[in-house]
Amino acid sequence: MIEDNTEVCDKERQSLFYILAGNRDLYEKKNGIYDTKNHCIIPSLSKKGLKVDLSGGAKALVKLGFNLYNGMKQKENSICDIFWNLDEQNRILALNAIKIRFI
Repeated sequence: MIEDNTEVCDKERQSLFYILAGNRDLYEKKNGIYDTKNHCIIPSLSKKGLKVDLSGGAKALVKLGFNLYNGMKQKENSICDIFWNLDEQNRILALNAIKIRFI
């Protein structure tokens, strides 16, 4: 949040950043998912033409994060599709991100 200069009241970005920070794979690849210089998501999950390689669970978390960020709808991002691909630790992460966004 500091790197992006995110406002405290910006629950949309906070929920996305919570997901990115809470999953090691996503944190390591965060620069291919969110552009802090331009303050925006990278919706194609690519950076400079390179595909960001993510597991099924990490992709599901990114879809949720993008949806919490701006309502972005992607293929197979229903709540059932997302949670089907998550293990217990990532389900907790997802539920906490939803709480950040809406509570």
